[in-house]
Amino acid sequence: MKGLLLESPGDVFRLAEIPRPVPAKGEILVRIKASGVNPLDTKIRSGNAAHARHPLPAILGIDMAGVVEGVGPGAEHFRRGDEVYGMTGGVGGVQGSLAQFASVDARLLARKPANLSMRQAAALPLVFITAWEGLVDRAGVHAGQKLLVLGGAGGVGHVAVQIAKSFGADVYAVDGARKADYIRSIGATPIDYASEAVEDYVARYTDGKGFDVVYDTIGGPGLDTAFKAVKRFGHVVSCLGWGTHALAPLSFKAATYSGVFTLIPLLTGEGREHHGEILAEATKLAEAGKLTPRLDGRTFKLDTVMDAHELIQRGGLEGKLIVDID
Repeated sequence: MKGLLLESPGDVFRLAEIPRPVPAKGEILVRIKASGVNPLDTKIRSGNAAHARHPLPAILGIDMAGVVEGVGPGAEHFRRGDEVYGMTGGVGGVQGSLAQFASVDARLLARKPANLSMRQAAALPLVFITAWEGLVDRAGVHAGQKLLVLGGAGGVGHVAVQIAKSFGADVYAVDGARKADYIRSIGATPIDYASEAVEDYVARYTDGKGFDVVYDTIGGPGLDTAFKAVKRFGHVVSCLGWGTHALAPLSFKAATYSGVFTLIPLLTGEGREHHGEILAEATKLAEAGKLTPRLDGRTFKLDTVMDAHELIQRGGLEGKLIVDID
């Protein structure tokens, strides 16, 4: 099969002919149709992701969608021809999705939503799992809550908005002014971070009480903003809570905090079944018309993946980049 090899940090990918994997016990062989490109993929390639180490040479690519080509012992709940998707590798020594085939731990997979294309499905796994673990597993989002998403039009953010709406929450999303129309289109109230301070929108939308749940998807000063925006006894979640922060604004409200680290199952093997379960929920939401990933319209192939990485590193994208594999 053809696959992209990264031989040292910061290198360009090399397209190579490599042996097609054989599914072991509990694995299925997937013919990969599409691979999602995340900012994390670019950090792994450049060697700037100490939390997501991948021994080299290796095939990167965290997200994928494809078709079951073969089934190993113990994975018979999938059949040849099934369309599947998942966050299946690209870290921790597990082969990624920038190749024509991968042998994948079946626990990490779910059946692809019937109403989404392979490209759309490949955009979802990392961001949906990250959003679900924060909102549902950690914060227990439910109807009647006021929920704030920082970075609400971004990768994790736009999915978090849609998940929260599906649970009946009243959702507000902080982002740039030019993204306001998109935020409204997915059911949230847009807040322009450049024109309205956190104290102002807390007063405006919560009568100064704060939001029940705040999901910080941007890190750094975003987490400090989340601590200011949450209500007394509320809950803050962050998928980028790695810096040094003053906890007083959180502590004086007796509020709680949860970090989300979605890579644990890939790095340790612990909790892989739950990733498949979460994606099964994504399939239900998508097929019910409650979840639509936002894609960039440009297309990439294995020999132009570096172009996608460079676009992400420049920033300013409004939708996920997808590599068409087959």
